[in-house]
Amino acid sequence: MKRYFVVYFFFFATAIWGQDTTTNVTGHIIDASTSKPLESVNIVNLNQVIGTTTNAKGQFAIKAKVNDTLHLSYLGFKSIKVRVTNDWLKYGDSKIELTELALALEKVVVNQLKLTGYLEVDIKQLPTVNNNYRYQISGLGGGYEAGKTSGLTKVIGSIFNPADFLHRMFSKRHTELRKLKRMKEDDEIRNLLASKFDRETLTALLNLERVDLDEIVSQCNYSKGFINKANDLQILDAINDCYEEYKVLSKSRKKRI
Repeated sequence: MKRYFVVYFFFFATAIWGQDTTTNVTGHIIDASTSKPLESVNIVNLNQVIGTTTNAKGQFAIKAKVNDTLHLSYLGFKSIKVRVTNDWLKYGDSKIELTELALALEKVVVNQLKLTGYLEVDIKQLPTVNNNYRYQISGLGGGYEAGKTSGLTKVIGSIFNPADFLHRMFSKRHTELRKLKRMKEDDEIRNLLASKFDRETLTALLNLERVDLDEIVSQCNYSKGFINKANDLQILDAINDCYEEYKVLSKSRKKRI
């Protein structure tokens, strides 16, 4: 009886251990309408925060384990999330199809300036230039960027109460933001984020909404101009820098208490 128990326990432990083992998951990605392979598709393991891309034949390999989620994105195609299953690990290569998005051009309206010849009147018709300024605050790292309207208010708020506005944003999102360091260390993910402006991959990795990302960067005293023009990698770096400052200030606050 003891022998049967030992054998059963061995197989049970092996099965459990196999589910937690990280291995290479392989697959190939094709266009759903043409069945042709797609090159340079971005694949990101959202659980382990690592990334890769497909080769000329649409093939890829990435480290993963059972129940990991892979985020697949490609320009002009609908992004999808794929769950790694036992069957995928058991039988190897898997075929994944991506569906092309319908592209539509937005309507563009060009307004012609109607000059009157009077400088005081005509100058008001010129588009407003939004200058972005960056302020250095002692004890808060490399400084904070601010727009022309709300910059002074945010800087003053940071000087008089530097930890509170950071604490309100980061304390509720500590679990998601722990991935930031790992994201900065993976070259594939950084290269992917450097080429994108849609925040899709960044929101998927951090499990946040686009509005949450913009709010965090805004609360870190970055201007609207920076938020609208920065690519995903710049947003990642901005959030990471602010988060690191938050952790330092949070530790200082605990020591004083």
